[in-house]
Parts: sequence; structure tokens; C-alpha cells
Amino acid sequence: QCIKVYTLSCPTLIKKKQQEVVGFLEANKIDFQQMDIAGDDNNRKWMRENVPGEKKPQNGIPLPPQIFNEEQYCGDFESFFSAKEENIIYSFLGLLPPEGSSKAAALPPRMPSPSWPPA
Repeated sequence: QCIKVYTLSCPTLIKKKQQEVVGFLEANKIDFQQMDIAGDDNNRKWMRENVPGEKKPQNGIPLPPQIFNEEQYCGDFESFFSAKEENIIYSFLGLLPPEGSSKAAALPPRMPSPSWPPA
């Protein structure tokens, strides 16, 4: 699985939001790809077409950062920020928490497979 963060190279508030998302992913060693929409028309078109209608602003053009897990839409910066604050970021990203983390410890134990224990 690959988290994709669609970004725009510009010196504005958008840039600060992008840096916050990217910095968090890097700090938590979450693999991701940064997909610049300024220099790549295919990235821009794909992002705009794949943000769900209810998440698009009135003008119909969603602004970065927009976050996807492969082709699955996760959310925009506000959703990311809320998930981070609520400590549900792995769920937001559609990822399992890392082994040994407090998030992993909070998950219910895995059920043994039907063939366990061996006869």
C-alpha cells in the first residue's frame, strides 16, 4: 500500500498544510509518495477526478493537500488534522498501526486460524 499526498509547489498556506502532512508521515515512518499537481497535468487531473463530490468546494476544484491510500480517498488537510488530533490517523489512512505501538496494542487480538492448534 502506498499513501499518496497530492501537493502543489507554492509559498502559501497550502504549502504549510502540505508540510505538516508530509512531516507527520516522515516522522512516523509512513511510506508515501508526494504527487505534485503543479508540474504534472496527469496528477492534477487524477486528483480532481478522484476527490468525492461532497468533499469538493463550491467551485468544484479541491485544493491540496488531498490524501489517498492508492486509489482510496482518505481526506483533505482538515480531515487529516482531525484524525491526528483524535489519535485515529492509521484508521484515517487505511493502515494498520505498526507492530508494538500503543495503537496496535489497543486492537482486538487476532483470532487463531481454524486449523490452530494442529490436531
